Amino acid sequence: MKQLSDRQVLIVGAGPTGLALACDLARRGVACRIIEKAPTYFAGSRGKGLQPRSLEVLEDFGVINSILAGGRFHLRFRGYDGTTILGEGDLHEGRQPTPDVPYASTLIIPQWRVEQILRDQLATHGIHVELATELTGFEQDKSGVTATVVHTGVLHDSASEQLRAAYLVGCDGGHSFVRKTLGVGFEGETWETERMLLGDVRVDGLDRDYWHAWPKARAGVLALCPLPGTDVFQFQAQIAPDEPPEPSLERFQAIVNERTGRSDLRLYDATWLSLYRANVRMVDRYRVGRVFLAGDAAHVHSPAGGQGMNTGIQDAYNLGWKLGQVLGGAPDELLTTYEEERLPIAAWLLGITSKLHRQSFQENPNVQRSAETLQLALNYRHSALARDERKVPGGVQAGDRAPDAPCHAVTGTPIRLFDLFRGPHFTLLAFGVAHTDTVAAINKRYGDVVHAYTLVHPGAATDQAGIIDTDGHAHRAYDIDTATLVLIRPDGYLGLMTHALTAEPVDDYLRSLVSSA
Repeated sequence: MKQLSDRQVLIVGAGPTGLALACDLARRGVACRIIEKAPTYFAGSRGKGLQPRSLEVLEDFGVINSILAGGRFHLRFRGYDGTTILGEGDLHEGRQPTPDVPYASTLIIPQWRVEQILRDQLATHGIHVELATELTGFEQDKSGVTATVVHTGVLHDSASEQLRAAYLVGCDGGHSFVRKTLGVGFEGETWETERMLLGDVRVDGLDRDYWHAWPKARAGVLALCPLPGTDVFQFQAQIAPDEPPEPSLERFQAIVNERTGRSDLRLYDATWLSLYRANVRMVDRYRVGRVFLAGDAAHVHSPAGGQGMNTGIQDAYNLGWKLGQVLGGAPDELLTTYEEERLPIAAWLLGITSKLHRQSFQENPNVQRSAETLQLALNYRHSALARDERKVPGGVQAGDRAPDAPCHAVTGTPIRLFDLFRGPHFTLLAFGVAHTDTVAAINKRYGDVVHAYTLVHPGAATDQAGIIDTDGHAHRAYDIDTATLVLIRPDGYLGLMTHALTAEPVDDYLRSLVSSA
């Protein structure tokens, strides 16, 4: 056994959740190690949709251009009954970017590509996924976690290593070893009659301009979705409870022949085949001491609506900045807000995906997606970190997602609010010239921890830290018509909103979040 090596955070599982957490920690200068027991990277499209809120997260990480280049918005849906076209439509009809919402609909992109882009980003920080490395046990005490891992690759000859970390995060999926070792319950149910065959295959004879589906097939729904940037389709087909569960290319071909009524569609070169059983489960705790759960390790559900990969990424986004702050000297109590904020989201997730599952696979597969599935309206208003001190809060309140808006700097350079937010810092927007001294005081006091700006209408006098709300989009997006201080958390949610004209409320809010406060 190798000697102990110290790391601040050990991440178990290198799917989208683990990779997002590693990227967030790395940009904060937090040393981390990310291990994956599989010997190779996942090559399938288990998840294939990024919601607008996740796209905002990935923009903050600096990878949005690569993500957009690898995906497609507004892929039209076409339904069939055998060879007869029933109709077609856009699940996000009419949804277009606005000044406050730069990404208005779901981006279709295979999960493996999202993971690849995040791994490339992580590599820029000198961190790489350790494949064929399995967590086999861990113990924790007041100061950290001692974990045992086994390297199972051919080069390692099953070498065992013990390592020490301040925190451990289980991002290791629905069968999570971390969750089971903690003894955390995974309550819910398995819908034994709800099963699907899934896979990524090439298909001859089918165009790539539509997401093709046969909802009326007697044996169950069949769907073939072209994956952007590839020559592959994702195959989805319901199967009856008494059918054998083993997936195979030959079986996929037989299903296509039967349910489409066509003999000219040829499937070949399957890169991923899988059986899906509908599990709807979640934990009752996200944390036990110094060990946390995130993503599918904490909640599993139907893939309908494309919520899973997104919710895992946002679990990581919520936890990452809090770990960074506590490791930097903030009180440990900050970490209790991870469960406080994310557990209700998981409960919502199970409800909405179950509803969409019924709609998509039993009633109407062409149902238009509701705004809530975009995850932009999900909020933390109930959180201890949401402090709205205004006597009459507006339509946008503490705990809500911080909107974007096009503005320009005092130099005339165009700039978006998201440009100001990008990075691991807090952001203070001081609406109104009355806050000039407060902005100067905050910038001096907190340095890189908080970036403060005065936000004013055109023509108002301001200093070099001033941002001009060119067309009033920022004031409208934040529903502000008087002098207001707005503190945005590092994960893009509104922490504090106040009409105070001094820095005192900001100092008070940051006292439990920033070590230098």
